Amino acid sequence: MAEFLNNNLQYLLNGILAGSLYALIAIGYTMVYGILRLINFAHGDMFMVAGLVMIFIISNGAPLWLGVILVLVMTVALGVVIEKAAYKPLRSAPRMSVMISAIGVSYLLQNCALYFTGGLPRTYPAIPMLKEKHTIGGITIESVFIVTPILTLLLVVALVLLIKHTKIGMAMRAVSKDFETSQLMGIKINSVISFTFIIGSFLAAVGSMFYFSKYTTVVPLSGSMPGLKAFVAAVFGGIGSIPGAVIGAFIIGICENLIKGMGEGWTVFSDAFTFALLIIVLLVKPTGIFGEKTTDKV
Repeated sequence: MAEFLNNNLQYLLNGILAGSLYALIAIGYTMVYGILRLINFAHGDMFMVAGLVMIFIISNGAPLWLGVILVLVMTVALGVVIEKAAYKPLRSAPRMSVMISAIGVSYLLQNCALYFTGGLPRTYPAIPMLKEKHTIGGITIESVFIVTPILTLLLVVALVLLIKHTKIGMAMRAVSKDFETSQLMGIKINSVISFTFIIGSFLAAVGSMFYFSKYTTVVPLSGSMPGLKAFVAAVFGGIGSIPGAVIGAFIIGICENLIKGMGEGWTVFSDAFTFALLIIVLLVKPTGIFGEKTTDKV
C-alpha cells in the first residue's frame, strides 16, 4: 500500500483536485434537477464564461480582488437571466421542450464566446496565492491542490446546513418533493428556483477560478468536458443528492487520474472511463448511489 501511494501520489493529488472541481460543477446540476427535474446543459458553459470574464476584466487593468468579485457577481447574474429568459417561460411545457431550450442556451454561450474570442485560446491570469509551492512526500505541488479540496468541502457543508436549517432551505426541500403542492401552500416557487440558480452559478464561478488556475488555457469549449464529467458524477452519486454528487465527483476524478498513472498507453482511456461508468451505473442502479426511486403521478 505504501509503495502504491509513493508511486501514485501525484496522480492521487491530481485526482483529488479534479474531483473537487467536478464537485463544484456537479452540485449545480443536481440542485437544478432536484427542483425543476431539468438537466441544465448550459451549466458547464457558464463555467467557461466565468473564465473568459476574469480574463477580460484583468486584461483591462482591474486588480485581482475586483476581478474575483465581478466574476462571482456576473456569473450569478448570468445564471438568473438564463433561468428567467430560457426556463421560466417553459415552466408548464413538456420536459423535452425545456431540455431543448437548455441545449440551445449551451450552444448560444459557446457561439458568443467564439465570436468574442475569435476561437483563439486565452490565458487565464495567475492567482498568486494558488501558485505558491509546497512539498508533500517529495513532490512539489501548488497551493491550488490543497486549497481547492478544503474549500470545496467547506462549501458543501455550508450548503447542506443551509438546506437543512434555514427557511429557504426548507422551501427548496418542499419544492423538490412536490412542486404543485408547495405552490398551493404559499411557497414562492420563482424565488426558490432563482435562489437555486444563484447557488449553482456561484459554485460554477468559484470552480472556474480554481480550474483555470491549474489548466490556464480558456477556449469556447473549455466547459464542455468538465461539465459532462460533472453531470456523470451527479448521476453516479444519485442526481438530486448533494452528498452523492460530491462523492461521485471525487470517485471519477481519482479513478481517471489513476488510469493516467498506469502508463502512457492508458491516458487516452481516462475520459472513456467516465462515460463507461455512466453506462454501467444506468444499467445496474439507474438512481445512482444515493438516489431515491420515485414514481411519476399520472
